[in-house]
Amino acid sequence: MKIQNVKNVNALFQMIDSCKGKVELITGEGDRLNLKSKLCQYVALAGVLNSSEIPEMELIAYEQEDTLKIIEFMGKQ
Repeated sequence: MKIQNVKNVNALFQMIDSCKGKVELITGEGDRLNLKSKLCQYVALAGVLNSSEIPEMELIAYEQEDTLKIIEFMGKQ
């Protein structure tokens, strides 16, 4: 799923940490980064360090309840 205009990156990563299954970020090159890994979270942030928002990112959540959690999070932003 593509999510847009993430305003609170720290809250996004805290929410992803609370997910039960694997959540991956698809990079522009097609690589998959496991966002449950702190190292991968830092790599994901490297492209947006000069901005407090992430304009768009593509995520894959492997558990249905995690997908719903991400959708709910984005609705509250």
